[in-house]
Amino acid sequence: MMLFKIAFRNILRNSRRSLMTASAIAVGAIAMILFGEYVAFIMVGLETGAVENGGHLTVYRKGYFDFGSGNPSAYSIDKYQSVMRLIENDPELKSEVTVVTPNVTLFGIAGNFAIDSSKTFFGSGFVASDRRKMRQWNEYGIQRLNRADDIGTRDDDETHGIVGIGLARVLGLCQPLKIANCPSPPKPKVSAVADAPALDVNLTELSARDRETVKVPPADKAPRIDLLAATAEGAPNVVSFFVNKAMNMGFKELDDAYVGMNLKLAQQLLYGRGEHKAVSIEVQLRRTEDMEKAHARLDALFKERGLDLEVHDFKELTPQYNQIISFMGAIFTFISVIMGVIVLFTIVNTMSMSVMERTNEIGTARAMGVRRSGIRRQFLIEGWMLGAIGATAGVILASLLATWFNHAGIMYTPPGQAHPVPLVVLTHGVEKLLLSVWFGLMLMATIAAIIPAGRAARMLVVDALRHV
Repeated sequence: MMLFKIAFRNILRNSRRSLMTASAIAVGAIAMILFGEYVAFIMVGLETGAVENGGHLTVYRKGYFDFGSGNPSAYSIDKYQSVMRLIENDPELKSEVTVVTPNVTLFGIAGNFAIDSSKTFFGSGFVASDRRKMRQWNEYGIQRLNRADDIGTRDDDETHGIVGIGLARVLGLCQPLKIANCPSPPKPKVSAVADAPALDVNLTELSARDRETVKVPPADKAPRIDLLAATAEGAPNVVSFFVNKAMNMGFKELDDAYVGMNLKLAQQLLYGRGEHKAVSIEVQLRRTEDMEKAHARLDALFKERGLDLEVHDFKELTPQYNQIISFMGAIFTFISVIMGVIVLFTIVNTMSMSVMERTNEIGTARAMGVRRSGIRRQFLIEGWMLGAIGATAGVILASLLATWFNHAGIMYTPPGQAHPVPLVVLTHGVEKLLLSVWFGLMLMATIAAIIPAGRAARMLVVDALRHV
């Protein structure tokens, strides 16, 4: 205890230098904590976005993950409803699962033949009520502003849905949907070609045929487009689709091609009058920490029943998730190394100055019988104490600044987002980060004090006593 008292008094002997040293450590702690909390927010934000839109786990027919995107109908799940019941009623999964819902993805051509415009599209058919329930998942309680909860379709309406703003622009739907900053497409000059062959596909006839099975409102204010796709047998199929709204999907490639529709309409378009299947089954859990356990259970369950199915988690299906996490982790490591080097040289400089100023004092202590280990221990405690004071101040100030950031209303548009979102940092569940930064800086300060402490311990008593 006496060593700690002496170390504290020695720190106060040159209060200005000690204050600057502790301030440098505190600034390093603030930088690492704030950026670490921001990275933590990015991580939980990416996870929340992926889980609320596609669930934790997705069940496919074997082979779809590698080849199914080119021919989804060939890799569809037969009798998907029985598979869903199998998952929902499993004793080991029942308490962990919140939503089990089918999904149909397909590709085709969307056309607005009133203006002779068409565009390839990527379609997603889902159960609207299940998708709304999935979007309520928020395990980490993060703040979500400017979030569109209207998914544009209902369970009892098979013909209505949404499109990306880019696709709406290409198909000339800006004015009917009242989309701001959305120019209408120019009218191209098309020259007639003599003896041009007639189209093999009569879109009007196909559309009229499919309206026999899909009830279309006779007078609908929503703009109408036609969706053309090939059925599982390879025959062309067209359905009428009414656009409720256009949404910015965040990525231009997706924005220019996305069509979100009712599951039954997607099944009608992809499978025609054949058996209506599901391309995938999405499974959302209550907690992400149960994902590996649920994944293993589903694999075992399908193997027991002899089902030709495979399971993939959202990290496999969203490759940019791991890429972004790795990138942000590398930046955090880089910043931490820089802050550690700054703290290292600051402590070395401060303690070296202290050793030079106290050379006579060191000689006197050695002449009175203090061992070299005692001198070394004394300076190590001083370095540790400077690190502890600076790191503690940094943790407190970082917590205050984090609270201010979260209430400052600073907005920015991160990658993959369609609208500006508040710049916030994660302030709960980061106790491990705070403890790691505090302990790490304190340890770095102690290590930095080893060099000057060793120099002080190696001084010869005679040379130290006659030092001027």
